[in-house]
Amino acid sequence: MMSYVYLTLAIVSEIAATSLLKLSQGFSKMFFGILALVLYGLCFFCLSLSLKGIQLNLAYAIWSGIGLVGTTVLSILFFHEKVTLTSLLGITLVIVGLVILNLSQKIH
Repeated sequence: MMSYVYLTLAIVSEIAATSLLKLSQGFSKMFFGILALVLYGLCFFCLSLSLKGIQLNLAYAIWSGIGLVGTTVLSILFFHEKVTLTSLLGITLVIVGLVILNLSQKIH
């Protein structure tokens, strides 16, 4: 159970760090850039702790997939970035892939 808590913390900190990279404007706003680096450090620390109880392939798939979807949602809501039908299809395929991977782990 704690492994999934750590994975959730890794995902949240990765999404926040990536959004802060946007706000750092290429590290010209150092506060946001440094905060992004700190959050990336927290992200990888939590991800490493999650691997004590979750298989690497599953943890990485969940981390990267939810990170992709979360970052996309934040970029639309806060940075007013455009999303195309093709990108929505790609995100949907990632979600379907995560579900299939998660189900395949439970079968074994």
